[in-house]
Amino acid sequence: MNRVCFLLGIRQECLAEYRERHAAVWPEMQAALTATGWHNYSLFLRDDGLLVGYLETGDFDRARAEMDRTEVNARWQAEMAGFFEELDGAAPDTAMVPLSEIVHLV
Repeated sequence: MNRVCFLLGIRQECLAEYRERHAAVWPEMQAALTATGWHNYSLFLRDDGLLVGYLETGDFDRARAEMDRTEVNARWQAEMAGFFEELDGAAPDTAMVPLSEIVHLV
């Protein structure tokens, strides 16, 4: 299992609504994430809009590609796109660039 961490930016004026939307993630979205290999998935949001994502998966590229083929992901990404900063036209899920892990204590 690979650990993946990524950063994104949430627009300051959208923080409250972003939190609200994620307090009630659609059950079909949760099911699709699990079915496509997204495990132990967490999002952390700082008050300045820094979003830190973490997940575990066997193959991040495959998990992302499989999720991209789901109808529920297309709907979710369309609804979430306006919350993010500096995507340059990219969908939020394609803008996730994994950080390099430099240490892992067990």
